[in-house]
Amino acid sequence: MPRPTASQGRTGRPPVTSRAQILAAARQLIDRDGWEKLTIRRLADEIGIGATTVYRHVQDKEDLLVLLLNHYADQADRPRLPENPRDRVVAAATVMHDTLAGWPWAAEVLTVDGFVGRLDESALWMVEAVVAGAQDAGCTPDQAVHVFRSIWYFTVGEILVRTHSLRRGADTSWSPDAFGNLDPDRVPRLAAIGRRWPALAARDTYPEGLQALVTGLLPG
Repeated sequence: MPRPTASQGRTGRPPVTSRAQILAAARQLIDRDGWEKLTIRRLADEIGIGATTVYRHVQDKEDLLVLLLNHYADQADRPRLPENPRDRVVAAATVMHDTLAGWPWAAEVLTVDGFVGRLDESALWMVEAVVAGAQDAGCTPDQAVHVFRSIWYFTVGEILVRTHSLRRGADTSWSPDAFGNLDPDRVPRLAAIGRRWPALAARDTYPEGLQALVTGLLPG
C-alpha cells in the first residue's frame, strides 16, 4: 500500500501572533463599527484566531485601546514649535486638535477618566508642550494644568460636536426652517438670526476660539 502523504497543515487564514497585526485589525474594526463595539472576542473572530491568542498581546479591551492610542499618536506629525510661549501653546493645541480630528473615536475614548494618564511619552508630548508653554508664559505648575484642561475640554468638545453632527447627516431639526419660525417676542435675537443659524453654526471657528481662549488663560 502507498504510504499516506504528509499533512499539508491547516488551510485558511494563518494564525496571527503579531501585536502589530492585532492593532491593525482592531483599528479596522473600530473604523468600520465604532470603538464601543470592540471586544476581544469580536476582534479574535474578525481576524480568525482564538481569543487566547489576542490575550497573549493585550490584557483587556482597555489595554488594547491604550496601545492603539499610543501607536496612533506616535505616527502623528511632530512639527517644530515656536519659541514664543503663547504661540507654542496655540501650535501644540492645534496639532492636538488636528490629530484627534483625523481619528475622532480617540477623542471619545480619551474623555473617559484615566485614559490620558495611561498614554506614554510619545503621545504626551503635546500635553507637555502646552504645560511648558503656559509655565514659560508665567503660569505656576497648577495654573498650567488648568490651562491645558481648559484647552482640552474646548478641543475635544469641538471635535465631538462636529463628528456627531456629521454622523447624524441631514437632521430635520437643523433644516433651514429650524429657527425660521421662532417667536420674536420670546427669543428676539434668535428669531432675527432665523434660517441663517445652520450655516453660521457650520463654520470652522476653532482657530479663532483657541486664540481667544489662550489669550484669556495666559498672564498678561
